[in-house]
Formats: sequence, structure tokens, C-alpha cells
Amino acid sequence: MVRIFYLAEHVKLRGVTVDPPNDPRSDQDLVAAANGGDPSAFDALYHRHKAWVLSLATRFTGDADQALDVLQETFIYLLSKFPGFKLTSRLSTFLYPAVKNISIAVRRKSAKFGGGQQPFDTLPAPVAARQNELVAIVSGLPETHREVVLMRFVDGLSLEEIGVALGIPLGTVKSRLHNALATLREDPRVQRFFEP
Repeated sequence: MVRIFYLAEHVKLRGVTVDPPNDPRSDQDLVAAANGGDPSAFDALYHRHKAWVLSLATRFTGDADQALDVLQETFIYLLSKFPGFKLTSRLSTFLYPAVKNISIAVRRKSAKFGGGQQPFDTLPAPVAARQNELVAIVSGLPETHREVVLMRFVDGLSLEEIGVALGIPLGTVKSRLHNALATLREDPRVQRFFEP
């Protein structure tokens, strides 16, 4: 499958790969600059958040190629919001539902056309085995609880940001997280992760 990314991952000069410099401006300042027509501001937002979007998309799709498609579509979606985009929370809070919904659409499209590859795994066997066990434990949670746990502890979102991203009240977020953690505490497999 041929992908056309909004931005190249690296700029090549005389055969040397150069990463774009980190922009010191905040996301709010970059959004304001992008609204004003500064293309380097959107480029900086892309490079700042691409790893997080790719990681989240990989978690949702379970496939490295599909995750790259989601990365591309997510930033095309964000680009379509300019000019006039107002950032009222962290950018990751705004992007989370887009990544989730685009991932679901990409998975459905892949299943419809006979795709569905296995997840890309580059971890050493012992690490992969432990990771697979932890994934199996967390996967046993109801989806609404699992999603809140992953958003809080993997994505690092605050409870308020989770509520905004999912469009649910803060009390519901707290309840789901509390119930999920209570379930995990009772699982003997989880207790083994904390043994010395």
C-alpha cells in the first residue's frame, strides 16, 4: 500500500538525514501561529505528537501498517481544522477521539477487504511474554474500564482530560477507573507483577 504522508519524517541533505529542530513554543502558541498561516507551526505540532499518535494507533489497530495510516489520517483531520482551530485542552486530549475513531474505521476497512495482519512485535521473547501477560490481564476488563485505565496510565491523561476526550462526566471517569483498579487488585496475576 502506498502512503503519502503530510510531512516527510526526515529531511535529506547530501545523503545525511536531519531531524527537524524542536520548536520551543507551546502547543497553544503553535496553534495560534498555524491559524495565522505559519506552516512551520503545524510541522512542529506534527513532530511533537506523531510518536504518541502512532503508539495509540498501534494499540487500537494492533497493526503497524494500519497505525501509519491512522497517523496520516489524524494529521490530515487536524490540518482541516485550520484556520480557526481553538485549542481548549491539551492537543492529545483533542486528538484522542480522532485517533480512536480513525483506527476503528481503518480496522473495519481492512477486515472488509480481507486484511488483518498480526501486530508487529520487536520485543525480546521474555519481555514480550511479560507484556503479553499484562495485555491479557488488562484485556479482561470491560472495554469502558480498559479504555480509562490505558488513557490514565499509558497515555498519561488526567481524569478531566479523559472525560473531555470520551465526552463523559468526571464522576463516570472516576467510577470506571475505581472499578477497573479494584478488579485488577483482586487478580492474582497482577499481584505477581509487584512481587520482589
